[in-house]
Amino acid sequence: MMAEDPCVGVDLPPLQRREMEALSVDECKRFLAVARESKWFALFALALTSGMRPSEFLALKWTDIEWQRGTASIRRTIQVSPSGWQFYDTKRKRSRRIVKLQGFVLNALDNLRNGQLQAKEGDPEGVHDLLFRSSSGMRLKQRTVKREFRRLLAAAGVRAIRLYSLRHTAATLAAAAGVSVKVISNQLGHASILFTLERYTHVLPCIQDEAAARVERMLTG
Repeated sequence: MMAEDPCVGVDLPPLQRREMEALSVDECKRFLAVARESKWFALFALALTSGMRPSEFLALKWTDIEWQRGTASIRRTIQVSPSGWQFYDTKRKRSRRIVKLQGFVLNALDNLRNGQLQAKEGDPEGVHDLLFRSSSGMRLKQRTVKREFRRLLAAAGVRAIRLYSLRHTAATLAAAAGVSVKVISNQLGHASILFTLERYTHVLPCIQDEAAARVERMLTG
């Protein structure tokens, strides 16, 4: 038996977080211009602007969309399990949230919904409730979305990034527009504002610059 634990006092190397990537405004415009000509526009417009995780936007149902308020309620995720893909209720309180959607995103979703209704001969009872699904009406696999994402990025001449990085892009765009850290944190469903500050320190100058510019415009108008 060892007299003492040889690991005591040993400094562990810090965990290396994957560097966050985000598209620039110009890259976003080029990507959306190409995506607009495809059947994937609604999905990627939502992913690019909402800050949702792929497991969240792929689990959205039409009943989660509040058209008059222009919002989407995040209540569940889709995850792989030993028995296959399953829907799970969102457990963390902060992850259950309501996200405001841009007008052009709502228009894209409305067009998507109308297309699904027409495909089912206008019978809303026969339409699968998932927003994003395959042509056969089944759930959309994340690997399929990733493949189409890479294809559209290449077609737009935009560097390749991970699908999850659209979440980071949404946060960066919001910061560049002067949205407060608190609102960004709520939109992303983070556990705390402190976590958002730690993860997105690179966007703080954008928020500060826009805040200063807004005050100057108010005072010098």
